[in-house]
Amino acid sequence: MKKLVLSAVIILLVSAVSFAQKIGYVDTEYILSNIPEYKAAQAEIDKVSVDWQKEIEAKYAEIDKLYKIYQAESVLLTDDMKKKRENEIINKEKEVKELQKQRFGVDGELFTKRMELVKPIQDKVYNAVKTVAEKSGLAFIFDKAGQVSLLYSNNKYDKSEDVLNLLGYNKSKK
Repeated sequence: MKKLVLSAVIILLVSAVSFAQKIGYVDTEYILSNIPEYKAAQAEIDKVSVDWQKEIEAKYAEIDKLYKIYQAESVLLTDDMKKKRENEIINKEKEVKELQKQRFGVDGELFTKRMELVKPIQDKVYNAVKTVAEKSGLAFIFDKAGQVSLLYSNNKYDKSEDVLNLLGYNKSKK
């Protein structure tokens, strides 16, 4: 997939140059690192993340302590008492795993917090990139931070429909 994206970027660059289109690039890491609001948002996210991680580690330490006590006392416990303690430990592990998922999962609280704090800043940067591109008469702007990605493209250069038509598909077909 990465090779396909890289090939598409190279083809796009070559075709843009061959048709004398103006292209540009930005480094969003550099841009974001120079925005105080972004630094503050990242610091807040980092703090919340560390606090939640400490909370989870404390709960795992508590479970570990319960397990060690259980091991030490297991020779003295009846089968019913053993089952009860095992279930207690298992339930506590499930609770901690659920808390971990709730905080750090795909749509967890950390993700929500990040979207709440960082997304508006990213949107502001994207709008600025778009404005710069339009004022500079650029057809495309790439982001060189991390993986190469296309941040802005002038819609008049979108050839998606042409490709679909060439492949025998059009809007009326599904």
